Amino acid sequence: MDASDHLLRRATPSALLTLDGAIHSLNAAMAKVLDRPAEQCVGRNLGDLLPESQLTAVESLVTHAATTMTVVMRVLEFPGPGAARLVCLVEARLTRDPADGEKLLWVHSLNAGNDLGSLVIPFRLAAKAANLGVCMYSPQEQQLEWLGGAPALAMLFPEASVSVSSVVRRVHPDDRAALRRLVRSTAAQSPWIRLRFFTERDGWHLLACQTRRVQLGYGGPLRVFGVIRDDTKREARRRKALVALSAARQRAAEIAAFSSALITAGTEREVQQVLLTRLAATFGGTGAALALVAEGRLRVSSDAGIPMLVAAVNGVSLDDPSPLPYAIRTGKPQFMRNQEEYLRRWPHGAMVPYFDQLESGCAVSITSLSPVGGEPLGGWAVTYDGEHDSSPDERALMTTLADLAGQALRRVRSREARVELAVALQETMLPTLPKHLPGLEVTARYRPSRDGLDIGGDWYDAFVVPDGAVALEIGDAQGHDVNAAAAMGQVRASMRAIAACEPDPATVLTRTNELLITMDAARFASCTLLHIDPCDGQVTGSSAGHVPLLYACDDGSHSIRELPGGPVLGVLPDAVYGEGTFTLDTNAALIMVTDGVVEGPSLTLEAGLERVASLAAQAAHDGLHAGETADRILDAMVAVDHIDDAAVLIIRRA
Repeated sequence: MDASDHLLRRATPSALLTLDGAIHSLNAAMAKVLDRPAEQCVGRNLGDLLPESQLTAVESLVTHAATTMTVVMRVLEFPGPGAARLVCLVEARLTRDPADGEKLLWVHSLNAGNDLGSLVIPFRLAAKAANLGVCMYSPQEQQLEWLGGAPALAMLFPEASVSVSSVVRRVHPDDRAALRRLVRSTAAQSPWIRLRFFTERDGWHLLACQTRRVQLGYGGPLRVFGVIRDDTKREARRRKALVALSAARQRAAEIAAFSSALITAGTEREVQQVLLTRLAATFGGTGAALALVAEGRLRVSSDAGIPMLVAAVNGVSLDDPSPLPYAIRTGKPQFMRNQEEYLRRWPHGAMVPYFDQLESGCAVSITSLSPVGGEPLGGWAVTYDGEHDSSPDERALMTTLADLAGQALRRVRSREARVELAVALQETMLPTLPKHLPGLEVTARYRPSRDGLDIGGDWYDAFVVPDGAVALEIGDAQGHDVNAAAAMGQVRASMRAIAACEPDPATVLTRTNELLITMDAARFASCTLLHIDPCDGQVTGSSAGHVPLLYACDDGSHSIRELPGGPVLGVLPDAVYGEGTFTLDTNAALIMVTDGVVEGPSLTLEAGLERVASLAAQAAHDGLHAGETADRILDAMVAVDHIDDAAVLIIRRA
């Protein structure tokens, strides 16, 4: 058919488009539903004048009509002249401009009054794809009609049409006013609200709802569309995560307090007090005992939670064939999850005569205060009223804290100053790196400051997180004194505890910062945390105000990598940390350092980073392993008169 003015004389919205979708001309009704003057519409693409969600639908309508030369229909949503959006069934067909023969598309709305249900089909499909439910409210009839969407949400409304009053009765009384405001809203689109909704089948659900005012067809009826999301499971997961975070914070705070208390203990009695007041609570036990070696025999004290154990082992010889003396003299911990295991392993050991008096059974974890091969110092036992299977993490933490307690006792007994205790903490908290990390070679070095107290807050750590990735961290707590060492211990212990529950480095830094703020920590700390997938070398990392990473390849090339992140830990409340990803190539190495490695009296940070990166790249090119590379870097640090604490952590992908 030929294009002529009569195509635009229709009372309903009508327009002529070029084949690429630009408006050639339009009538007043079309300008009205586009909600702008006609002169502002001509030359513009129709899709650009509709809501962004309609762009794909408009492009499909125009393309099909222009290329197939057939009549094409599509439901489109227009801005509308008022608060309500207008939903129309639109037809497009090819025509020609009689003036110059140019091909045009005639686009106009159709009367869908006999089938208003066809206009809501796109809403139903979109809701189902987004796992949402959609319903329609008629203000005149006070009825709510369920249109569909996610099948699970349909179970909340078994009847296709219900009165609004019956829906209100199923909403929690405290949320009914919000629901009434929602359905009476005159805004084109309301904000999301949350309300509790009762179902006979499975009780209360937490629903999130939003309404939109829509006119069905040009000149058609006004309806309120409701979009519904079931947040019941999401809220349960959120609450579970908050509980886990709270538990992780509490555990990290307990561990940090335990470590700090051992640092500040100045006498053997103070060490004893710290252990007996904190041991059982830290490891979830019901009682704790501390045995110290004096003239070849055990001198035992307890927290009164296990008087039987004290009576059984107090005064026994260090050579006695029972678990506590055995653990102390060999340095090998003993973890027995129940009475049966205890009696099987130690049928003649001390405590056996008392087991008949324990009605609920018991478990016991025994740890030496001296490492394997060290001089016997003492040990502790934590008991449990019922069966208890210590996890690997719990055993490692118990061993670490026992070693720290042993360090404290040795320093106290030799009458060393509190500074010596801080050194013991620092040495203990710098971990032994995992020996076997598939596909990765990891090594670390630490050198204390050459000024002041010879102690500081530098640390590093490496461990495997629950998803199988290898976590690596390096950091620097503010200062060079006893408090710096204590702060380092707090931060490192906190991060390891939080990392066991959180999946990514940025979240670990965010939670650690929140914990330090909550604890009102006296020192801040910078830190870099990486997660490396040993299989494909993907690295995910975040930085809390720490110096950049260095990347060295075996061809001698190198680069400096700045990680996304945030401020140093323990300063700004509500700080959020970003993270970045990249790949660690085969035979390439990452070098993590503290500022004492790259800054000095005569060396800027930028020059120091370049110097260390060059050294690492040359070492990789020379075929040196990670340990030799770390030694070369620290030797170069001494040569330029660095005086700060220095830590280096190198990760090479084999």
